[in-house]
Amino acid sequence: LHSTAETMTPPPHSAGHRARLRARLLEAGPSALAEHELLELLLATAIPRRDTKKQAWALLKRFGSLARVLDAPAAELGKIGGVGPAAIGALKVVKAVAGAYLTEPLRGADVLTTPKAVFDYCRVAFGGTPDETVHALLLDSGNRLKRAVQLSRGTIDQSQVYPRRVVEEAIAARAKGVILVHNHPSGRREPSAADERLTRDVSSALTTIDATLLDHVIVGEAGTFSFREAGRL
Repeated sequence: LHSTAETMTPPPHSAGHRARLRARLLEAGPSALAEHELLELLLATAIPRRDTKKQAWALLKRFGSLARVLDAPAAELGKIGGVGPAAIGALKVVKAVAGAYLTEPLRGADVLTTPKAVFDYCRVAFGGTPDETVHALLLDSGNRLKRAVQLSRGTIDQSQVYPRRVVEEAIAARAKGVILVHNHPSGRREPSAADERLTRDVSSALTTIDATLLDHVIVGEAGTFSFREAGRL
């Protein structure tokens, strides 16, 4: 995608502009459109018969990129003029659909052989929330995704997770492997001392039910951190 957040004055609207954008999208794919053009088309599905270019540029100016627009809290999106409940709903649906789309490869394959698919899914599904949340991906004996569950939701900088809760969820799903995932709303992706301690405690607790902690992934603004890839698990 071509970032357009740097230039904040929208060009004048012309007749047939939206139809031409759709034609380019269908003929050449999303890479043929700039971020503000993709956002404009998306908003048009929720705001019919109106020019949505102004709202698209305003959202990019406020949040900086299309990804950050999709991650933004509904209350913050609603502060942009002309972005009402229908438009906010459309933005949230797109993120939810993206998460569901990225889940599919995890269900039919050994996730340890497709780490990029795991990281992509984690960034879409768990990134961008204002509070720290902790989730568990519960896997079968072939390391295929059975279920994803939220373990806790905390404040902007911490969330409490008890190893026994992870064990209970693993037993309920008859899981043999677990991948912990949590986000850092601060944006950093490096693990804290508490993250290190949680990893050790959960790994130890899972051995009591013959299950394995396969990874602990931290989602930050700059990307993801994997305990497994870093050789710290």
